[in-house]
Amino acid sequence: MTSRSASGASAVTAAPDTTAVLTGMYAAESRYLAAGGPGRASFDLLAPYFAPDVVLHQARALPYGGTWRGHDGMTRFFLAMSETWESFEIGKQEFLASGPATGGTAVVHTMVRARARATGRELAFPIVQTITVRDGRISRVRPFYWDTAAIVAATTP
Repeated sequence: MTSRSASGASAVTAAPDTTAVLTGMYAAESRYLAAGGPGRASFDLLAPYFAPDVVLHQARALPYGGTWRGHDGMTRFFLAMSETWESFEIGKQEFLASGPATGGTAVVHTMVRARARATGRELAFPIVQTITVRDGRISRVRPFYWDTAAIVAATTP
């Protein structure tokens, strides 16, 4: 089945419920950022989309690398991201999903354009994320970056 993501990109899905959770989260993330983002807006805008025991695995080489756990961890992750990036714009997104929202796994390919806060350098790069949805909430996220060295170089003065 083909549908459109919130950004208008084509999405190939086997499970509309999984995709609905993801598109809902990305829309909530947009509202969160529009409300001021980390340190200004409440994570409560995003919390309904993440399981209380959510685990986010970021590549250790990144300035915001490591494993982030639970809603508190996600809040701290968004703060670390905002300390690293002055801007982080989501471009074209493609959703590939399998399984229902009660236990599905999705793959999301996203093009990003970002500007580093410390250096002012701009970088465009793809991220592929595997996202596990359990009982209608995101429980595990594993982003894969094409070139972590380029991100480190762009963000390091």
